[in-house]
Parts: sequence; structure tokens; C-alpha cells
Amino acid sequence: MSYLDLVIIGAGPAGLTAAQYGARANLKVLVIEQLSVGGQALIIDMLENYPGNTAQVDETGKEITPPKSGYEFAMDLHRQAESFGASFLFGVVASINKNKDDLFTVNMIDGTIHITSAVIIATGAKPRQLGIPGESEFSGRGVSYCATCDGNFFRNKKIFVVGGGDAACDEARYLSKLTQTVVIVLRRGEFRAQKALIKRTLENPNIEVRFNTVIKKIKGVQKVNSVVLENTITSEKTEDLAHAVFIFAGTVPQSSLVKDLAALDEGGYIITDNKMATSVPGLFAAGDVRSGAFRQVITAAADGAAAAHYAAGYIDELKG
Repeated sequence: MSYLDLVIIGAGPAGLTAAQYGARANLKVLVIEQLSVGGQALIIDMLENYPGNTAQVDETGKEITPPKSGYEFAMDLHRQAESFGASFLFGVVASINKNKDDLFTVNMIDGTIHITSAVIIATGAKPRQLGIPGESEFSGRGVSYCATCDGNFFRNKKIFVVGGGDAACDEARYLSKLTQTVVIVLRRGEFRAQKALIKRTLENPNIEVRFNTVIKKIKGVQKVNSVVLENTITSEKTEDLAHAVFIFAGTVPQSSLVKDLAALDEGGYIITDNKMATSVPGLFAAGDVRSGAFRQVITAAADGAAAAHYAAGYIDELKG
């Protein structure tokens, strides 16, 4: 059994930044990660939309090295947090309980117990996958779940967008600024998005909409080359050229650890105030798992910094 000031669950950009800020506040910090440090940042080939993460150029302006990848960026955050004194543990958290003495018990699946004054949930949200052949095989090689992250790699290419909600319309509009051939496929015969977004989408000359259509398979060799489409009414199948498939079928928040502890919104995301505090004193949330978050690396990092800062203040008050 260990006694800590702060336990952070999740080692994506939010959790890693929280670890750095917590450790720099002289807290005894433990970060628990189930899989690998970096979270979804690891699938970003070039993190070119993070402020300051630019290509290195020589005196003539020629690019020497590209912007850091999501992996390189995450490793930097990891080393930085460790350098300030944060500890890391790879394992699975089974449950979290709050005791009568205002301390939290973090129970690991292997039976290990950690007692802590505060907890930050930074477990993120996973893109909802279609579960079709080729989706996982070409993830990061033409299959993406973030237009602002990866859209620039497909300038002037043929891009398919899957989804009929607000996110699909917004992201398709963003992609339409990069190429003249964006194809939205919708399983149904209508959009689920807000009317204003639908109107802008249908009026966009760079966007083609195919209703009652699903992608059955994503094909390619080293990268995406084509998609197999099926009409949901006639069951007719066709194959079409494609350089990228952007999937916006929603996200799945990884909030199950606190579903019986903290307040969640209707989508299962953790509700917080502007201090990243949940409905349970001492329990904070940061990054993509938080309700209302703009799901980008930079905002996840900002959430993590804020959560650690306010957690430190809470711990100070708790200790008197």
C-alpha cells in the first residue's frame, strides 16, 4: 500500500502535463497508465498544429527536420514529468473509492492499493470505430479520426468522410478547404447535424453527399487506395478511388471508473467546472474524457495543467 498526494489515471497529453505540474508543486505524484505513455497522440504522424512545434530549417529556409511526431512529443512530456519527480506505473485500475477521511482508495486489478488525497482522471475518449475490414490496418496511413490533425497530408486528394452529425459536417468543411473532392457517406437518408451546418455542407461545391451509403471495406497496400461502398437500400456494391477516410461516428469516453462516483453528462463524459473539479471534492478530470472539451492535444495539455494546479490547492486545504 502506498500513500500519495496525487494519483493521475491516464498518461496522454492531459495526464502527462498534470504530472509535470503536480510534481513541480512538490506533490508526491503517481501516474497510472494501462497501455502506453502518450495516448492518442501516438498515432499522430506529425504534430504540426501544436504551437511552436515547427519544422527545423537551415539558413536558406530549407526544411532540415519535420515537426515532431505525436510519439516524440509524448516522450518529451514523459521525460519532463519524470525529471520533476513524477512516478509512473503501468497497470489497470479496478476501482476508485472515496473514504470517510476524504482520502481516495485506488484499487489495482492485481490487488495493489494506493491511498491518495486527490485523483485526476485523464483516461481520454476513444473514437467510435466502424469495425470494418481495413479500418485498423490503415489507421494512421489514410484512416483518421481527426481532420485538423491529419487533413493537411491529403491536400488535393480524394477524401471520404463517414458520419452525419455536427462533427462530420464541421470536419468535412475543414477538409474541403484542402481539396476539391470530399465525399460524405451517410447510412441514413438525412443528416443528424444542426440545420445551419447541413445547409452549409450541401451548398459547399467541394463536398459531395451520398445518402443511404456505407463503407464496407477500406482497401490499399501501404496506404489507403480505395473503398468498397454499399447502398443500404439496394445493397448494390461499388468500389471507388480514395486516398483517405475520416471517420466521425462519435467517441466513447473512458469514464467507467467513476460512473458511480461522479456526475456524467448524457454522453458519459465527466462533468467539471472551470477548475476541472468534478462533483466529488478532490476528484478532477482533464482532457478528452471531460464534458465539453475541445478534443485537441493543446487543450488536453491545458486541462491537465489546470487540474494539477487546482488539485494542489485542494490538497493544501485538506492538509491545513
